[in-house]
Amino acid sequence: MTRSPWAREYARTPNEYIWGLRASAFAREVRALLPPGARVLELGCGEGRDSVYFAACGYDVTAMDVSAAGLQKAERLARAHGVRVRWVHGDVAREIPAGPFELVYSCGAIHYIGRRARLFRRLEALTRPGGYHAHVVFTDRSIYVEKGERIDYFAEGELGRAYADWHIVQSEPLMITCDQDGIPHRHSVEQFIAREAGPPRDV
Repeated sequence: MTRSPWAREYARTPNEYIWGLRASAFAREVRALLPPGARVLELGCGEGRDSVYFAACGYDVTAMDVSAAGLQKAERLARAHGVRVRWVHGDVAREIPAGPFELVYSCGAIHYIGRRARLFRRLEALTRPGGYHAHVVFTDRSIYVEKGERIDYFAEGELGRAYADWHIVQSEPLMITCDQDGIPHRHSVEQFIAREAGPPRDV
């Protein structure tokens, strides 16, 4: 069984943004792939920094997380930026908002979901032809456990196999630094972008 500690951390820090206010570098990179007005779905949006960024870029954003406390912080951030995001409180492993979307995005979230094959099939079904999936996931190349979390680490090549019939835009192993538990450490991750093989449609 996987378990994320971050819902507890968001509730413990209602006036602090654990991950900061600025969009991740990955979100800024992915933005360059999207057409104007694209529909975006973020899975495991946490405190909302990337969802708010996509909305500020003019995209129609739906964002989902299991943490009500995280979503409260996310909505506060959206109001501060003068943008609207459709926030969904729920478990990605059980329910996903209806598409279609030009981008399905997750940054540090779906490695908390076990038995992922069915999830990927569902995500592919709600993606428009020519749309993108973009994920950052923890991999089993280097494991560091913090805050009692339990993760279903991605194996080498797992994402590539899940998207075997898509065009792989990027599949990059990285080491990222972290100190969320007060101890400087690193996690091995894969930064992955794939494009649905069908021709893009006007949006």
